[in-house]
Amino acid sequence: MKREAERIYECEVRRRRVVATGVYESYWKLKPVKDALIDGDSEFRYKDCQGAVKLHGRNVEHGPAPHFEHRLRGDSEYCPARIYFGRATEGREPGLSEKPVR
Repeated sequence: MKREAERIYECEVRRRRVVATGVYESYWKLKPVKDALIDGDSEFRYKDCQGAVKLHGRNVEHGPAPHFEHRLRGDSEYCPARIYFGRATEGREPGLSEKPVR
């Protein structure tokens, strides 16, 4: 279970790069949540379900480490990194977000 819980500490952030034709191309880069908060990134998603996530920093010293939560509960229910998926008893399969961030 610890390995599953550790997955909430990384997310994908949208980055841009210049390609050979001179235009910008966006891509997703895996990054620890604490680094994304420090760098001031603005667009995030979870790598497995591609769902939108909200980042939470450490607000108090004894509080949880910087992590994310899904913006939509439906995404959380079918994302293998989240507790709702692990608690399901009907044998659901992990899947992509209802509204993936592209």
